[in-house]
Amino acid sequence: MAFETRRGTRGARQPSGRLLAWMNRWMMRRIRSGKGVGASTLVLNTIGRKSGAERQNPVTYFPGDRGPDSWLIVASAAGAAGNPAWFHNVAAHPDQVRIELGDREIPVTAEQLTGADRESARRSITSSSSPFAQYQKKTDRELPVIRLTPRQPGGPPH
Repeated sequence: MAFETRRGTRGARQPSGRLLAWMNRWMMRRIRSGKGVGASTLVLNTIGRKSGAERQNPVTYFPGDRGPDSWLIVASAAGAAGNPAWFHNVAAHPDQVRIELGDREIPVTAEQLTGADRESARRSITSSSSPFAQYQKKTDRELPVIRLTPRQPGGPPH
C-alpha cells in the first residue's frame, strides 16, 4: 500500500498553534462523549512516523463506498501546500490506525485512493461538503483521499 502525494507550491496557511490544539482537544472530548461537533467527525489515532508515539486528531469523515463500516477522510489541511502531519503518520503505519466514533474504538486499515476511485470519492465528498471543494482550489497539491476499513481479526496490533 503506497501513499504518495507531492507537496504543492502554493496553498493556504497550515492550521497550527495553541488555539488549534485546544480546539482539537475540545472536539475529541465531544466526539468521544457522543455529542459530536456538527459535521461527521471521528478521532483518528495514528503512530508517529518519527517518534513512534500515539497521536490523535479529530477528522471529518464521509461515508465510504464499502458499506456502513467504511469511512473516507481527506488530508486537506484546509488547502495548505503540505499534507497534515497525520497523513504522514497514516502513510508510515497504515495497518496501525484506529478510529473512535462515540464510545466505539475500531482498528482500521488505511488505503490512499487513486485514479477513478479517488475521483469518484472526491466528487461525492465535494457535492456533500463545499469547503472541501474550496480547499482544493487553494492549493496545487492533489488532496489525498483515504479509505478506512475495519482491520481483519488477527491483523497487526495497535
